[in-house]
Amino acid sequence: MSDLLPLRAVAPDVCVAPQLTPEAMAEAARQGFRSVVNNRPDFEHGPGQPTSAAIEAAARAAGLEYRFLPVDSAYQSPEEIAAFAKLMRDLPRPILVFCRSGARSTRLFMAAQAL
Repeated sequence: MSDLLPLRAVAPDVCVAPQLTPEAMAEAARQGFRSVVNNRPDFEHGPGQPTSAAIEAAARAAGLEYRFLPVDSAYQSPEEIAAFAKLMRDLPRPILVFCRSGARSTRLFMAAQAL
């Protein structure tokens, strides 16, 4: 683990992290991740947050699959949980999932496992 990737495993091939930067995508690829899922809406806490487009460009440049599934931190709908479960089924593993703190991505993962 590096400072760019403060990871927590929720499954053998799925990790969650707090907000990641475009610079972290190359490190994710070096660590063997094949896919990245961003659960944080753009500009959730202001303009200083990296945009999904910037992170996606860096992820693709590093050879990673990238998906943007922004969800509210307070509530994840059944449709969002189902969409997340589909991503977990379909994306190449290992998968790195992130949001502001990692908590909402963890909740999404746990809810998706219960489907």
